[in-house]
Amino acid sequence: MARPQPPPWVHAAVLLCLLGLGGAIEIPMDLSQPPTITKQSVKDHIVDPRDNILIECEAKGNPAPSFHWTRNSRFFNVAKDPRVSMRRRSGTLVIDFRSGGRPEEYEGEYQCFARNKFGTALSNRIRLQVSKSPLWPKENLDPVVVQEGAPLTLQCNPPPGLPSPVIFWMSSSMEPITQDKRVSQGHNGDLYFSNVMVQDMQTDYSCNARFHFTHTIQQKNPFTLKVLTTRGVSERTPSFMYPQGTASSQMVLRGMDLLLECIASGVPTPDIAWYKKGGDLPSDKAKFENFNKALRITSVSEEDSGEYFCLASNKMGSIRHTISVRVKAAPYWLDEPKNLILAPGEDGRLVCRANGNPKPTVQWMVNGEPLQSAPPNPNREVAGDTIIFRDTQISSRAVYQCNTSNEHGYLLANAFVSVLDVPPRMMSPRNQLIRVILYNRTRLDCPFFGSPIPTLRWFKNGQGSNLDGGNYHVYENGSLEIKMIRKEDQGIYTCVATNILGKAENQVRLEVKDPTRIFRMPEDQIVKRGTTVQLECRVKHDPSLKLTVSWLKDDQPLYIGNRMKKEDDSLTIFGVAERDQGSYTCVASTELDQDLAKAYLTVLGRPDRPRDLELTDLAERSVRLTWIPGDDNNSPITDYVVQFEEDQFQPGVWHDHSKFPGSVNSAVLQLSPYVNYQFRVIAVNEVGSSHPSLPSERYRTSGAPPESNPSDVKGEGTRKNNMEITWTPMNATSAFGPNLRYIVKWRRKETRETWNNATVWGSRYVVGQTPVYVPYEIRVQAENDFGKGPEPDTVIGYSGEDYPRAAPTDVKIRVLNSTAINLQWNRVYSDTVQGQLREYRAYYWRESSLLKSLWVSQKRQQAGFPGDRLRGVVSRLFPYSNYKLEMVVVNGRGDGPRSETKEFTTPEGVPSAPRRFRVRQPNLQTINLEWDHPEHPNGILTGYSLRYLPFNGTKLGKQMVENFSPNQTKFTVQRADPVSRYRFTLSARTQVGSGEAVTEESPAAPNEATPTAAYTNSQPDVVTQGWFIGLMCAVALLVLTLLIVCFIKRSRGGKYPVREKKDVPLGPEDPKEEDGSFDYSDEDNKPLQGSQTSLDGTIKQQESDDSLVDYGEGGEGQFNEDGSFIGQYTVKKDKEETEGNESSEATSPVNAIYSLA
Repeated sequence: MARPQPPPWVHAAVLLCLLGLGGAIEIPMDLSQPPTITKQSVKDHIVDPRDNILIECEAKGNPAPSFHWTRNSRFFNVAKDPRVSMRRRSGTLVIDFRSGGRPEEYEGEYQCFARNKFGTALSNRIRLQVSKSPLWPKENLDPVVVQEGAPLTLQCNPPPGLPSPVIFWMSSSMEPITQDKRVSQGHNGDLYFSNVMVQDMQTDYSCNARFHFTHTIQQKNPFTLKVLTTRGVSERTPSFMYPQGTASSQMVLRGMDLLLECIASGVPTPDIAWYKKGGDLPSDKAKFENFNKALRITSVSEEDSGEYFCLASNKMGSIRHTISVRVKAAPYWLDEPKNLILAPGEDGRLVCRANGNPKPTVQWMVNGEPLQSAPPNPNREVAGDTIIFRDTQISSRAVYQCNTSNEHGYLLANAFVSVLDVPPRMMSPRNQLIRVILYNRTRLDCPFFGSPIPTLRWFKNGQGSNLDGGNYHVYENGSLEIKMIRKEDQGIYTCVATNILGKAENQVRLEVKDPTRIFRMPEDQIVKRGTTVQLECRVKHDPSLKLTVSWLKDDQPLYIGNRMKKEDDSLTIFGVAERDQGSYTCVASTELDQDLAKAYLTVLGRPDRPRDLELTDLAERSVRLTWIPGDDNNSPITDYVVQFEEDQFQPGVWHDHSKFPGSVNSAVLQLSPYVNYQFRVIAVNEVGSSHPSLPSERYRTSGAPPESNPSDVKGEGTRKNNMEITWTPMNATSAFGPNLRYIVKWRRKETRETWNNATVWGSRYVVGQTPVYVPYEIRVQAENDFGKGPEPDTVIGYSGEDYPRAAPTDVKIRVLNSTAINLQWNRVYSDTVQGQLREYRAYYWRESSLLKSLWVSQKRQQAGFPGDRLRGVVSRLFPYSNYKLEMVVVNGRGDGPRSETKEFTTPEGVPSAPRRFRVRQPNLQTINLEWDHPEHPNGILTGYSLRYLPFNGTKLGKQMVENFSPNQTKFTVQRADPVSRYRFTLSARTQVGSGEAVTEESPAAPNEATPTAAYTNSQPDVVTQGWFIGLMCAVALLVLTLLIVCFIKRSRGGKYPVREKKDVPLGPEDPKEEDGSFDYSDEDNKPLQGSQTSLDGTIKQQESDDSLVDYGEGGEGQFNEDGSFIGQYTVKKDKEETEGNESSEATSPVNAIYSLA
């Protein structure tokens, strides 16, 4: 992160400072004044022959000047030439060739004269030349024959053009000639070969000249090289091809560029170094070009003269060439004459000082005529480069020219003498507002005019003291500079111009603004490609100025695409790509100033693919692979992954071969026999993997017998009388030869019978007519056309299984609680399994519910007990239900025969939560509660329990408890106050205990003083409506009919006798009840006749077809061996089963209604 220094023109106040502080005072155009040249063509004016010719000359004066021209120092009569015209109110010449004519006829030296009654001003002498682009002379070039290693110069010799053409070399097929320190083009356009090589014959060489004005390219006939080769090129010491010899000289004009050139031959190609005798090269102006063969020094001055030498060296030796540089100078100004404005009777002077090498001469003219031939003026005195005027009068007005020249050029300057008598006047608008930035330097301008030249003073806020000195400085032109602006500098500044004829004043109001500053700058960041990056740029600025924040990338305006988001204080780039790398500059600017902050974003990308794979050191079982690394994209390469592909077994599929550190680019690869290899390389860095390289050439290894055998050999039966032998086939790198096949051997274990064998080309073999589930010894050996593999290992396999022949016996059931039972059985004999014992499996189904009118699903469910086990737990049963159960033995073929069917009954459980619990508030005094019976009673309902308490925010009231009969489903609460709300918790009960509770709160009305509209007393009571009374009568009649039908059906169809034992505790004297459980055996399979409390009294009904063994391999993880419960159930609703509430005792009308609901 960096804060670049803003350029000096950033601030508006600083911009003012760049104006000429000591510039000449301009005469207002409404006053009489001699002519002044304001625009003219350059001294060497080269024009395009295809266009009309324009020679510019414009001037100002009062009265407006008239113009005339000279050509080659003779009067040029514009009116006589129909092609030549002069622009209106201007002296610019226009020469029109649309009607014919040759531009070359108008070449020459032109000079413009601008004249009014106060004098004549002259332009420079303008040399008009027409651009030329001559054709290359036709020539037939013989092939250039050269010895390998010898130097060679191909000369260009372009036709002379105006201006000189740009030279470049190409082949005849327009391909650029590649240049380096061995082959390069000299400043004169020739092509130099320090030593010729055989590959230089691969192209021809054509010199091309591009002409600027005509935009044409001339091409010379191409050179063809013929290089004579020799056995070994001898090495040679350097020698200079250009310039010749050991010393030369060069002259350059001051202010121009000095170009020194040294081109040397030699084998090997020499290196060039530059030095200056007696000192160092000027580091701020010197730069090396053309592979160090050229030294350029820009804008030379006299101190750059001296001796320079170039040193050409190679391992055979060195040679040097000395160049003596002389710096001459065309005239340049030391003191250019300025316009002189005087009042009558004042004195003044014009000064014309110039320097050059050789020393220039000075010639004075007045109104375009030599001063010597002008009428004498007693008030004027010439003293070399100065003209002195004393006691000037109105008649002294004129335009003076100073011409200073030497052999290298000339300078011409106009300066008029104007004699005026004018009181002071202000030249700028009045009461200007200037806004400046705190702590900057600024300048307040007060352009004025008067003759005699007025004196100017500045005052602040009407104070009497003149502002000059200290933090203030007043320039000759009257501008006031404030060196460092402070807050107290804000105010009104008055400038007063005074001369003997009067005074004038103007005011400037200065406002000081706070600077714009970036206080949180963007920071340099290193990010991975594809991530999101944010560059911060938080700015503080003067609130009265409009702030604009923009961004640059690599110092160019940033285009904000759809992957970027620019906000006031940040720039976010989403999905960073490699092209986003670079410098980002935040530019915070107002109309007065700006601040910059720069940060560099480095993007870490996946490496570029390796390239140029090469195979070397080809051996029987190895090869060396070499590659060129690709760009690491700012993240070092950590690994190279070498992959291979073979075209026999899996053509087109690439496999990893080996991995190497990122520091190597060559590795020896170990190879397998008889594989036609092809390799590629992938580079890996922290960001990811590169694209694979292009494949290498193929390399085939010779064959050999296999050195290994197939893996994962198995023998398993797919039918009861077979055995299928399978294995994982060998891949291309382990085949080692053609026609890979497998020798399969097998025999029954421990019989010592002879081996059976078969030859197989695939990966499986089926042995038929085998006994049921007997062990076999199996061997699989690889073989190819070169021989057999090593002796294989012996693997034990088994023939096919048959269904088990026996079922578990002596199955006993012990009820653990309302949802779980414990099973115990005797194992079967191993010979009856006829395979591998997978598990003992229990099939069970719900036969009926003890709530007589409840329909239940008799869908079979199962619980498995893996391995040779003798007990297990079946869980997640429905309470208060009759179940049947059968057991089987399971092997790999399937189920064996089923055991005798067992019956058992689950005791009562706790009910589920009451349904549709509704809390309504019809007014401010009462709250109505309504609910429906539980969906799953899990036994005979004994009632409902309601707990409720008032609360107001976090403040809680006293809890109250209400118990209801199983028939009651409504309750009304009288509110103690109209402000508090109530929280109600309702649960249903069986004799086992309370079930799941449901909680609701009374509604919070938006306005407690007004009951909700749905329950206001103004609503008509639906109970009093006639239609409702009729509907209820019809429902009552229907219910009575259904009750009678149900009572008759129950009297006829009772299936189980009821034992009145509901409230009698279990005792040890009951032989069939121990530890709160019920045992069922073959001798006693009667259903449970009374309800029984579960062991812990808290187990909830489980509503799922799944058993606990589905989650714990038979349930042993959730019950101890004695059947005690150590887990907790998860409720899962069985949509196929529904529960009612039916008593096993005398049926009440309410319970009958509920059971039918």
